[in-house]
Amino acid sequence: MTRFEVTTPVAAPAQLVFDLSLDVGVHTASMAHSGERIIGGVTSGRMRLNDTVTWRARHFGVPWRMTSRISALDAPRYFVDEQVRGPFRRWRHEHHFEPDGRGGTVMRDVVEFVAPIGHFVLDRYMPRLIHERNEHIRRVAEES
Repeated sequence: MTRFEVTTPVAAPAQLVFDLSLDVGVHTASMAHSGERIIGGVTSGRMRLNDTVTWRARHFGVPWRMTSRISALDAPRYFVDEQVRGPFRRWRHEHHFEPDGRGGTVMRDVVEFVAPIGHFVLDRYMPRLIHERNEHIRRVAEES
């Protein structure tokens, strides 16, 4: 199993960053380079506890399809998404949001996954992907 963390400071309140992180439109925009799109479940707006969404994207030239569910949620501090169906043997993504004491937020992602193949490549690729997603959320939040 691979486990990694990505920490992103955001100059915006935790509630806003939390809400943007659950918004499927914001997520889709952050993954535009992979052609990620929604093909099932929640198709717009903010996800809630037990909601599911099915994504289709292309990574490494290969089409991927993954259904994830919001399995835990404590607004505006924490939520978890986990794969229900998809390419990983296991995928769990914890999203943590802590006020930084200056009106901003420290966004911390903890990701655990077991890849079906190509573990070495995904071990390096997935942290970069989460970092790109977080940079998009940071820009949107700070421009709001």
